[in-house]
Amino acid sequence: MNKKAPTFSLKDQLFNKEKVEYIAWLIKEVYWNFSNDKFSEEVLVKFPELELTQRISHISEMFKKHLSDDFEESVNILLKSLPKNEENWTLDNNFWDFIFAPYLEYVATYGLDYIDKNLYWPWEYQIWLEFCFKALERMTQNFSSEFAIRHFFNSYEEETFSKVLMWSESENYHVRRLSSEGSRQKLPWWKGISLDYNKTIQVLDNLYCDNSRFVTRSVANHLNDISKIDAELVVKTLKKWKQSNDSSDIDYIISHSTRWLVKQWHKGTLELLWYSSNPKITVTNLSVKNNVVKIWDALEFEFNISSQKEENLIIDYKIYFQNKAWDLKPKVFKIKKLELKKSVKINKKHSLKMMTTKALYHWEHQVEIIINWKSFGKKSFELKK
Repeated sequence: MNKKAPTFSLKDQLFNKEKVEYIAWLIKEVYWNFSNDKFSEEVLVKFPELELTQRISHISEMFKKHLSDDFEESVNILLKSLPKNEENWTLDNNFWDFIFAPYLEYVATYGLDYIDKNLYWPWEYQIWLEFCFKALERMTQNFSSEFAIRHFFNSYEEETFSKVLMWSESENYHVRRLSSEGSRQKLPWWKGISLDYNKTIQVLDNLYCDNSRFVTRSVANHLNDISKIDAELVVKTLKKWKQSNDSSDIDYIISHSTRWLVKQWHKGTLELLWYSSNPKITVTNLSVKNNVVKIWDALEFEFNISSQKEENLIIDYKIYFQNKAWDLKPKVFKIKKLELKKSVKINKKHSLKMMTTKALYHWEHQVEIIINWKSFGKKSFELKK
């Protein structure tokens, strides 16, 4: 009998016995009063019932239980226990180690709780905010503080934004990336913030010419978020950056930050990417090779493109699917981008298999050729079960 292959578990890959014992050992090295065995035991006993983010919170709670009763002392213990930052780390996509995420959770959760409950003078909160900010600035060099800083945005927006703006000019690329990633209105996996996106452009203005792709990728993702709210601001900002000639990575930033706008066929974006909204081309011989297609088979179609001059083209196609109300609803698919000098023949196969998220219905469907956001012909085909 064949044994079933074990399924991959991200939470067990990132948070497991070895990882927990590793940070327990790091803390024991700098805090002799710490019971690393007891800490590890109490952390691990609940792991089977916890998901990934719950494990982060649970470890943070165990820090609260097993470290000093004094918040400041506990944070300093955690800071001292961090492995030394190595200057020869890669400059691209280096998050380091998820096991340090609970350090950040501890600072955010119990730092804000301390500010809310234990201060006697109105001006004291600024001292403790700065203490927390400095801790996150150091910790982000071991694991990104982009989630933790959002707690502070939602409680102390102006003070946090001032700090993030300052971080955008840091000498450390992890801290610079934090200023962009942490101020994104929406961030995968985590809570949103209400910070005005017009303000965060000031942060991105300091980062678009960064020499680290780790940073400029965050800038591009941040702009892509904003494009869903204010397309014109994104195009205006990218034009300004391009005209400055300050960034060697500007072509990547433009391409990566306009992903959503390209899908929406935004005219200003098309022009920014050097694609004419009215290309001087001719599309001929559009044909569907199999006019009747069975579900689970592939639609096959082809066409020729000829050009009067050199043209940059984005070649897409729409399939108009029947829905259960017998209406045709289009969905866009990509073919390729190319620089056309004279002519080209395009052949494409599109699998029409059933999906768990999309039902397929028989009867007439259509395929339409879209080049640089403009229609260049449509053909019908029949889908059968």
